[in-house]
Amino acid sequence: MSEVLKITLPDGSVREVAPGTTPAEIAAAIGPGLAKAAIGARVDGELYDITRPLTRDAALALVTARDEADALELVRHDFAHVLAEAVQALFPGTQITFGPATDDGFYYDFAPAERPFTEEDLPVIEAKMREIIAADKPLRREAWTRADLIARWEAAGETFKAQWAAELPEGEELTVYWSGSDWFDMCRGPHLASTGKLDPAAFKLTRVSGAYWRGDQNNAMLSRIYGTGWLNKKQLDAHLTRLEEAAKRDHRKLGQEMDLFHLQAEAHGSVFWHPKGYRIWRELEAYMRRAIDGAGYREVKTPQVMDARQWEASGHWGKYRENMFVIPDEVPNVEDEGPLVSDDAAWMALKPMNCPAHVLIFRQGIKSYRELPLRFYENGCCHRNEPHGALHGLMRVRQFTQDDAHIFCREDQIVEEVRAFCELADRIYKDFGFTYAIKLALRPEKRFGSDEMWDQAEAELRNAVAAAGLATPEYGWEELPGEGAFYAPKLEWHLTDAIGRTWQVGTIQSDRVLPERLDASYIGEDGERHRPVMLHRAIFGSYERFIGILIEHFAGKLPVWLAPVQAVVATIVSDADGYAQETVQTLAAAGIRVEADTRNEKINYKVREHSLQKVPFLLVVGKREAEEGTVAVRRLGEQQQKVLPLAEAIALIKGEATAPDLR
Repeated sequence: MSEVLKITLPDGSVREVAPGTTPAEIAAAIGPGLAKAAIGARVDGELYDITRPLTRDAALALVTARDEADALELVRHDFAHVLAEAVQALFPGTQITFGPATDDGFYYDFAPAERPFTEEDLPVIEAKMREIIAADKPLRREAWTRADLIARWEAAGETFKAQWAAELPEGEELTVYWSGSDWFDMCRGPHLASTGKLDPAAFKLTRVSGAYWRGDQNNAMLSRIYGTGWLNKKQLDAHLTRLEEAAKRDHRKLGQEMDLFHLQAEAHGSVFWHPKGYRIWRELEAYMRRAIDGAGYREVKTPQVMDARQWEASGHWGKYRENMFVIPDEVPNVEDEGPLVSDDAAWMALKPMNCPAHVLIFRQGIKSYRELPLRFYENGCCHRNEPHGALHGLMRVRQFTQDDAHIFCREDQIVEEVRAFCELADRIYKDFGFTYAIKLALRPEKRFGSDEMWDQAEAELRNAVAAAGLATPEYGWEELPGEGAFYAPKLEWHLTDAIGRTWQVGTIQSDRVLPERLDASYIGEDGERHRPVMLHRAIFGSYERFIGILIEHFAGKLPVWLAPVQAVVATIVSDADGYAQETVQTLAAAGIRVEADTRNEKINYKVREHSLQKVPFLLVVGKREAEEGTVAVRRLGEQQQKVLPLAEAIALIKGEATAPDLR
């Protein structure tokens, strides 16, 4: 080992230190303020404990609470360990398994000795966690041999940890972290210097659920305890407020209150759309058709069920079959269709995606370079065999419809096509009031194609976003190494909703693999066959999920043009029933979606009920309004009403009910 290590700091300066020096010691040498603030370090880009000795020349960046992403990763990892230590102290015999940090907190899976944990256990566990934090126990990293660690786990009765350690590669360094001198867990780290670095007021245990060991339903059922953890109480309080607001906006709750849709076990993972909910769908569909018509797309419709040979050729049969709904073809025509995929039956599958079918349309007839780009669009219904536990309202379903399109183009057309798509997506998201970030997902470790192909595809997407003026901090431009699809890099649009949550929705992928696998070609200017590049793109993602996002973003108060019922004419007295019906007919003739409420109920009851239904306009009529030809207009969410002549009320509503037109 070298006698001196050269440590390069972010400002470019180099410090020479002895091997074994810790980032904490370097922080102390720089100044007492930094020594107090530093909670971790980045060593050659890797997140490190502040107390972990340095063993090589490296670039060092000290982490403080201002580096929020790194700081949150550290504290959430620590909260998970403190949770596990507290549970084992309170419930002897409980085995520990895994306890990762999450996007807003942490969880830990346990094998209880006696009974599953319940919500009633959480306050007691929280109190014990605060005791451990107050004890300011040092968190110390230690390397063990695989054999010694397995023996230690087995002696302690920790069968799950012993099993996990036994499956790790021979020769791999295994590390544990001690909390003080009486508790430890197998962990890669990193961690804070001690439990006392955590804010005891900055976490809360939120719920308990069941979870299978290793996520396999054939394995033992465990108890999972979830928590949320932050740097300070202010952040925790803000998060809990967001959770309360999110609960109010839950699309499943609002969908029931507004009579939009329902889900039930007879069609698990598929949606029963009610008339009002399907009206939202139809308005979105019409809106998107105007957009694609104006952008030069040609709408197509492809089969729901296709032969396994097609899915085998596309690569989905080998890589995606477990997520497909597969059915036997009872009458296979072997002579016409070639050898069977299986020895005893021919198989078909409900399509999980539309792209192979669009290639088959492209292949019909000879295509010339002059015809490109060809933009095929489909409101394509797809099916994916998602696990039951992963299903969540409209956000994750088994049957869904994509606003899916595939652009077949020449190499020299890629940047312009992607640029045009970026601009189209920008206009659409802004119509719904969303801000967004654009991210470029780069090549994964396991992928099809050469490095040269990936270099080219990634550069094309970068250049297109730059040409659209969107590769800027304003649009949250970021590159995500390793997160591309196995066949192509992709641009992702991450929408931010009204309460700050992000949703990954739109995408465009530059694909040279599928046209090759499915033998798509066009005749070039040179008279030779060439492969088109296939751009996979969507803006809504799926209608189901986008509607769910819209419901939560607007808290059910959809824009007037999208509201299933735009106005209700409600009577104060039965003498106004006739006028109410005439008013409804006049509004309907003007193109307004309107209903009458002439029930024998008090007007305050009607106001509350239609407010719960999120109807944008309530037109109240009584004897006076009937005599004068007026209506009392009350907007959703407002206490005051305004009496207007009927013609003015219609103009007011129509002015807000006009859908955006992107043609």
